[in-house]
Amino acid sequence: MKIKKIIISNWRSIKELEIDFEDMMVFIGQNNHGKSNILSSILFFFGEIKHQDLDFNHGAQELYVEALFTDLDDDDKSTFKKYLTSTDEIRVRKTAYIGGNFDYKGYIENPVEEFLQEQNAGSYTKREIAASLPLHPYIPDAGRILKQNIIDAQKDYIKNNDVEFNYELEQTNFLGLKSVAKGIFGDVYFIPAIKDATEDFTTKEASAFGKLYSSVINSMSESNDDWRETKGKLSTLFGMLNKVDANGNANENRPQELTVFEEELGKELIHWGAEIDVEVIPPNIDDVFRANTQVWVNDGVRTDIRRKGHGLQRALTFALINVVSDQLKRLRAQDADDEAKGRSASNSTYFILEEPELYLHPQAQRALFDSLVSLSESKNQVLLCTHASALIDVEKYSSICIVKKDSDAEGTKICQFTGELFAGNSKKDFNLAYWLNPDRSELFFAKKVVLVEGPTDKTVIPLLAKSLGIFRYEVTLVDCGSKTAIPLYARLLNSFSIPYVSVYDQDHQAHKNQQALDVANRDTALVEAEINADFGKSIVFVNDIEEELGLPDGNKSKPYVALSHVSDEGFTLPQQLESKIRGIYE
Repeated sequence: MKIKKIIISNWRSIKELEIDFEDMMVFIGQNNHGKSNILSSILFFFGEIKHQDLDFNHGAQELYVEALFTDLDDDDKSTFKKYLTSTDEIRVRKTAYIGGNFDYKGYIENPVEEFLQEQNAGSYTKREIAASLPLHPYIPDAGRILKQNIIDAQKDYIKNNDVEFNYELEQTNFLGLKSVAKGIFGDVYFIPAIKDATEDFTTKEASAFGKLYSSVINSMSESNDDWRETKGKLSTLFGMLNKVDANGNANENRPQELTVFEEELGKELIHWGAEIDVEVIPPNIDDVFRANTQVWVNDGVRTDIRRKGHGLQRALTFALINVVSDQLKRLRAQDADDEAKGRSASNSTYFILEEPELYLHPQAQRALFDSLVSLSESKNQVLLCTHASALIDVEKYSSICIVKKDSDAEGTKICQFTGELFAGNSKKDFNLAYWLNPDRSELFFAKKVVLVEGPTDKTVIPLLAKSLGIFRYEVTLVDCGSKTAIPLYARLLNSFSIPYVSVYDQDHQAHKNQQALDVANRDTALVEAEINADFGKSIVFVNDIEEELGLPDGNKSKPYVALSHVSDEGFTLPQQLESKIRGIYE
């Protein structure tokens, strides 16, 4: 099963927040705006971290994180059948209280009609009463009517008719359990931003390597005859050290030294009427094997992981994640082949990563992103927060969640768009425009975006802004590739509430005929029609930036020529162009 929606209340900087989830979620935003708080709230829900009083937002007495799960398999539906909705989803809330207590409660879909509510089934077991109910066609025609007959009839009626439901949080504990077992919703692999990679490669079962290594040991225990024989011999050896054997009989082969040791201790305690019995418990050989394993890395020099560079440590961690993913695929394939195999916990897997780009060079970041996308397409869910544009794919805009915090009083908010931005040829055009310059993902990190037609605009405008002393790094210029692509980017920026300026050429050059002018006017109308005044505006060059710079004919679309021109000591910035540059950066 997978997370479909998360609702967070009073967790750290978050007052109230509702987030729609995809198979891959990328949380971006400025520092200290709440990205890590979103991830930590999810870790709290899964039981990976414990809450503290400082986690409560501004004096709140309770907080909660609520998860809506979808895509349940048959075992999930069986485990959580009490909470299964008519759309095969479940919704669970984890609430924490000041002082340390917490509980899980599920939502139950309860029919509005009383005769369909399971808790009332016992009231309808008399045939004359049952016969008067709309569900009577689903009740056995003869024999005594049992409560279970009514419950089955209620389910059949609900299945075959349109029924109105109330969706309510249960009063009792989730699944009737005082404490929900960690892992019941699936396995969680968390890689924080700053972490010693040796923690991932310890043999403790809580680590990523430990989880994987344990599966190897378990497999050996099940299939390796020599391993099983060794475990049996070890158990027999330690059993010889005790007074009685496994069958409760006196152990005649016990070493005399242990018997003498017990007797000497007993003499010292004779006045207390106490006896000493030394019992030797056989160790679990699996635990011994795990505890005495160490991981070494040989990159020309054989050392432990701690002595390697941060980049290699990080790469090893992500290599481990890929191995875990491959193993999960095999296990799921085995589960699918074994229909009789039941589970009491979900086999879902969630990978949660905080700034995974740290210590990785740009090419490695892009390779990592491809691995994470592949991971999310293999029935896993991947959640990450990042400051790297290499870990964002504009084409997958529904996975992008921008995190903002304008004030402490308002708390952390998000902006995401899960609808359909493009259809037909416009989607194809946008994807092609994106592939011309994949670095355009940077626009999601900008405080303001400037959409321009081509490379000359992108290179000259910032240089002119610097000469005027108004250049700002948080303003990102995006080369859209053409005037016709600007509306596509404007549509994207409107959807994510990102401020922008559409800068384009009027294209009314003197040499153009009427047909060319009509095309230019059509393209201009398309740009203007897409601008949302709440977030964007337009600035128009007459007829293009080269003409406004005073470049001679024959030097169009040549960024180097334009840069040389404006860098010349004799260049004077025209007043009209200066006004437009200031308008772009204001």
